[in-house]
Amino acid sequence: MGKWFPLMYDMAMRPIEQTKFKKIRKTLVSQAVGRVLEIGSGTGVNFPHYKNATQIDAIEPNPLMKERALKWIKGSRIPIQTYLVKAEKLPFADNTFDSVVATLVFCTIPEPIKALQEIQRVSKPNAKILLFEHVRIDRAFLGKTQDVLTPLWKKACDGCHLNRNTLQLLKQSNLSILNVDSYFNGIFLSIKCLNEKQHK
Repeated sequence: MGKWFPLMYDMAMRPIEQTKFKKIRKTLVSQAVGRVLEIGSGTGVNFPHYKNATQIDAIEPNPLMKERALKWIKGSRIPIQTYLVKAEKLPFADNTFDSVVATLVFCTIPEPIKALQEIQRVSKPNAKILLFEHVRIDRAFLGKTQDVLTPLWKKACDGCHLNRNTLQLLKQSNLSILNVDSYFNGIFLSIKCLNEKQHK
């Protein structure tokens, strides 16, 4: 992972975060309750929006991103523990979490199906799974443009797949999709799911 990306991420994202994404994040993240797992917490931009969580366990595979999140952790009224691990192999017991949050992260996970399986494993039955992701646009020209740009984009933006269809991956998983809100002509989706696995 390039060293420049974590340093530039907050600066590059600040305009859209302040004008568009902040409200979306706040609405989504405030729904997380109890013990929360955040997947790919990055520089900690979600941390101020947790209002109903009792504890947050946040994973982030990029050490520089994790380091930049410290400013949010120090100011949080909710206990936050960060882990330098990947989503495909979570260091938590089965049925640990009441809620799981992932925002703008599934585009970068190398094995997203495996990550979804791990999320289902570590979250409790009927746990909330809350995601905000950009996806492949369901229009021929724009979708194809995303396909063409993705190889270069991945190299420049820390492995981000512009054309990943995270909603379709969720439909292939055992999670139950409750609600999908679309933003910016379908490029970004806010998705609420439920882990409907059976109690063991």
